[in-house]
Amino acid sequence: MDYNSHSDRVVTAAVELVNVLTPGERRGRRYEPPSDPRERSDAANAVWGDAGDDTRRTEAELAELAAVALRLREVFEAVAGGDVDDAAARVNRMLDDTAARPRLARHDGEPWHLHFHGADSGLTAEWGGPCATGLAVVLGSELHDRLGVCTAPVCDRVYVDTSRNGTRRYCSTACQNRVKTAAFRARAQA
Repeated sequence: MDYNSHSDRVVTAAVELVNVLTPGERRGRRYEPPSDPRERSDAANAVWGDAGDDTRRTEAELAELAAVALRLREVFEAVAGGDVDDAAARVNRMLDDTAARPRLARHDGEPWHLHFHGADSGLTAEWGGPCATGLAVVLGSELHDRLGVCTAPVCDRVYVDTSRNGTRRYCSTACQNRVKTAAFRARAQA
């Protein structure tokens, strides 16, 4: 998207959070989030690039993150369904619920940049606030149609299209290849 690195990162985190923590379909198969709390915790940590983080989330925290992921999924589904007004209303409710607000931060030797944390220290505000703000930046621009849900059969994973031409329709190259292969085989049989 190229808004700024932190906005890009939180939009990508929203995609990853939805794709890791919501059930549905993925690459032609049924998808269930990891059932083992340790695996779910590791997957959640990996969303923010903390794959080596040994922090273990409690069952309550994991349930809270899954609820955030479901709310984020609804935003992607609304955009994919052509209802940007509904998507914006959902993002606004998340922003209200998390009391997300911009804050300048500098850490890890980086220059000053914006963070969008909520007012309290709970995971909904800590994760939902930044993700909702990142999605608000996208929805508030002419690039709102870059949010989507994979159009491959038996896949409902979400994506953000960062390509130049904005024509992405699949969550992954694997789904794109699956669709192209099926189309090739159908033409060959005809």
